[in-house]
Amino acid sequence: MKRVLLSAAGILACTAIFAQGRTDFPMKPEMTEIWDPQISVITPGETPSNAPSDAIVLFDGQNLSTEWTNNDGTEPGWNVADGCATVKKGAGVIKTKRQFNDFQLHIEWRSPVEVIGESQGRGNSGVFLQGIYEVQVLDNFNNRTYRNGQAGSLYKQHPPLVNACKGPGVWQVYDIIYTAPRFNPNGTFFTPPTVTVLHNGVLVQNHVALRGPTEYIGIPEYSVKPHGAGPIVLQDHGNPVSFRNIWIREL
Repeated sequence: MKRVLLSAAGILACTAIFAQGRTDFPMKPEMTEIWDPQISVITPGETPSNAPSDAIVLFDGQNLSTEWTNNDGTEPGWNVADGCATVKKGAGVIKTKRQFNDFQLHIEWRSPVEVIGESQGRGNSGVFLQGIYEVQVLDNFNNRTYRNGQAGSLYKQHPPLVNACKGPGVWQVYDIIYTAPRFNPNGTFFTPPTVTVLHNGVLVQNHVALRGPTEYIGIPEYSVKPHGAGPIVLQDHGNPVSFRNIWIREL
């Protein structure tokens, strides 16, 4: 016990020396070098759009049935052709079979070449994180709508910093970094989910905190029960929006 106490006393003494900025106890560079454990090695994609070696490829342009289902768990009802999956009006949402918490998500989307409608009626879809929090997909190229409902917004919560939309029929990219909410053991809310979004390589959401699940009507609040991992959900809003090259890295 005496030896333990002396060791503890020595640690406290060293701590006091560092805290007081003493110059008679010189630091060496190697004292602040951390060598182990080594950082995991991965192989990045050949381009920023290509999946790195540690990613889960959710859609490679060939089929949806491996990783996706309809909302009722049956085969996804969207059209797959020319390397992309396109919303089939009335088929409903599609969602991943896997469940996720914290992640980096890469997804490419394209609004229809033929421009039909305006505001929210033009190229509308959405990417739902954990099936609850929506990053809006919308054709906002020369198409005004409400700020917190345009492309790159966290729907009805955070408008994008800028409008980075390309024209109709042109492929666009979302890179999304998501940290899931945490709840206390008794089920009460502890920390909110946070989201960072790059739209076509431009930062449009900078680590924003969400105040609750996405709501179309009303104020988003945590009146629902705490939730765990959830799927990625792509919305059927009636417009033939296409998606391709979807991959995710669990963090």
